[in-house]
Amino acid sequence: MGNQSELQPEPWTYHLLGLISPLLVISGNLLAVNDPKYAAMGVIFIWVIGPILDVIMGESETPRPPRESGTPFIVLLWVHGILQLFVMGTFFWFAFNEGLTEWLVIGALSTGLSAAASAIVTAHELGHQKPKSPGWWLSRVLLFSVNYTHFTTEHNYNHHRWVATDKDPASAMESESLWLFWLRTIPGQFISSVRINNNRGRTGLKNPSYQGLGLQIFALAGLGMLPNGLALVVGWLISSLVSILTLEYVNYIRHWGLRRDEKGRFKAEHAWNTEARWSRWSLLELTRHSDHHLQASLPFWKLRPHKDTPTLRWGYYASWWPCVFTPIWRKVMTKRIPSDSNS
Repeated sequence: MGNQSELQPEPWTYHLLGLISPLLVISGNLLAVNDPKYAAMGVIFIWVIGPILDVIMGESETPRPPRESGTPFIVLLWVHGILQLFVMGTFFWFAFNEGLTEWLVIGALSTGLSAAASAIVTAHELGHQKPKSPGWWLSRVLLFSVNYTHFTTEHNYNHHRWVATDKDPASAMESESLWLFWLRTIPGQFISSVRINNNRGRTGLKNPSYQGLGLQIFALAGLGMLPNGLALVVGWLISSLVSILTLEYVNYIRHWGLRRDEKGRFKAEHAWNTEARWSRWSLLELTRHSDHHLQASLPFWKLRPHKDTPTLRWGYYASWWPCVFTPIWRKVMTKRIPSDSNS
């Protein structure tokens, strides 16, 4: 990257900005017990302020090199994970007191948007650690908190192998809108995870994907038997759905329209990247996606920027609204698809 070797890595403290969302949602859930309007704090910050910050803070013109020391980042992952447990605990307390109202839905939106980062992004990173390690088990808990326990299996063993091909349900085709992609990828990824486990000889009730689904259903049924249980169940389902849709939105923008031959190897140009500061810092370098696929074992703080890769017009937050409104997304992004993307 030109002068990259002469530059110093950015301070790790920039990534503390990602803790704003869960802390706001925890505060909002608690305050909303007495005044439900506070339940909207997460929605306002992530869907309104987040895109503005993406635009105002802009992109790094000369990307900094990755860091070597991982200690503060490992701690940060655990902080995110622990805060996610508080997010869910405070939300259940709010739901218990609020009941089935429109504010429950808004609180669930805030909770789900926060969980998309503190639960799923964190679980994605920890899911690449050694199976049965403490971090790996934390990722299991976090994915359970959003009712998406099969994600790690499908992501690690199918997505990374077949990304940007028709065999990967998490890679969007150019012809797909976000809405159609959601309808295809969510059941497609669950079916893929079932198939992976079947091929390992874990069939029927021994299949971890079915076991995870059964555990989720059991937990929802248990919640439903508690006082005001219907509000707890509805709230958890809505917050989980928002988290899942947000995750799959991220999958959509990271590979949309980029295809490769199934017999060929993944190359850096088969993923969209961005150096948008707000998205990078608050989402644990999720935006340096090419390097993640080139070396899945690399922790997020060692991910490198790659020159001449497809670049998103906006950061992850600012891409949300154009992506929801398909004509805007296609008008801006179609011309950015490399002409040789099917190589």
